[in-house]
Amino acid sequence: MLRKDLSEKFPGSTFTFQPADLTDKILNFGSPAPIDVQISGPELQSNYQYARLLVNKLRTIPGSADVVIQQTMKTPTLFVQGNRTFGQATGMTEADIANNELMTLSGSQTVDPQYWLDPKTGITFPLNVYVSQDQLTHYNDLLTIPVDKGDSDPKGTDMQLLGSISTVTPTGTPGQVSHYNSMPEIDVYVSTEGSDLGSVLKQVRQVVADTRHELPRTAVVDVRGQAVTMHGAYMELVAGLIVSIVLIYMLIVINFQSWIDPFIIISALPGALAGIAWSLFLTQTRLSVPALTGAIMCMGTATANSILVVSFAKERFALHGNALVAAVEAGFGRIRPVIMTASAMVIGMVPMATSNSQNAPLGKAVIGGLILATVSTLLFVPCVYAIFHNRSHTKKSRPSEAGHDNGQEAV
Repeated sequence: MLRKDLSEKFPGSTFTFQPADLTDKILNFGSPAPIDVQISGPELQSNYQYARLLVNKLRTIPGSADVVIQQTMKTPTLFVQGNRTFGQATGMTEADIANNELMTLSGSQTVDPQYWLDPKTGITFPLNVYVSQDQLTHYNDLLTIPVDKGDSDPKGTDMQLLGSISTVTPTGTPGQVSHYNSMPEIDVYVSTEGSDLGSVLKQVRQVVADTRHELPRTAVVDVRGQAVTMHGAYMELVAGLIVSIVLIYMLIVINFQSWIDPFIIISALPGALAGIAWSLFLTQTRLSVPALTGAIMCMGTATANSILVVSFAKERFALHGNALVAAVEAGFGRIRPVIMTASAMVIGMVPMATSNSQNAPLGKAVIGGLILATVSTLLFVPCVYAIFHNRSHTKKSRPSEAGHDNGQEAV
């Protein structure tokens, strides 16, 4: 509402909004926006012109908000330039003009710091003498600033006015000068609204790539900020998720001394991933670092429940040798511990999932993943077990049956 109403009521003005909390500020590495497009190079004006071109294109990206150039190059400034001819005739120098300006506009604390020590309390107070603000409200008030040598006038020279020995012209100067690696830089900040950070970052990089031919030869453009860190964190978490599944599989291989049974056990994990995706979709929750962390947590619990089912099926299969019956018995026999384990985890995650915190996606991912993983563990895993072990049992029994028939024919 503020973005829309302020722009309508104050056309031509640019409004930006700072991060809402300390966490966002930390993730942004001190920047006021999650995406920071930096143009650095020795030619500051050329970099600024390219930044203006970039801003116009970035504002057309769906989901982008508060696209603004951090460094203002046209801050309203009054430039005072001393007239050396008049200064030489009156004995006033550039230093005299500057000292009297500072004394009038900023106070004596800038030119001549003085302190007073209170003998009763021992506290030191700074003394600052300056012209009252109500006497400096007009351009003519600046021109009538008195200028003298500041030495009590031992030669008896007349005091001069600032406007008589200098020329005051309005101009625009950089309001903020930033450097990166000793080079002047221009920052273009981009925030998001109504869209995820990843899709906006992708389009920002595309715009930067499309406008590289207009980038000054001496300049370098880089995209930094929270979005880049988020992209790297996502890649690392996805890699961690894959590695966790592989390590779980290898550990189960060592434990079961088999390659087939561990594969049957981890066949429940696709169901867990599908449940995580559905829970985030139904709750309109964006994919985030907490959500991926919850996915890794969900893998462990889903695998533990699947191990219960497969272990029980192996015991029953060893007794009667029927893989299909063993799978059905495992599904029914382990339904109580599997549901109790998953329910304890789901109920424990409900307060986190319903809270208005940054860890809410973690709880939602765990709840959705475990619900579907439990269904997959009790229904899908026994089916996979029956298919694999029924085939292996059939292949082993055929040679023995063939040998028995040949023996009968020989007899």
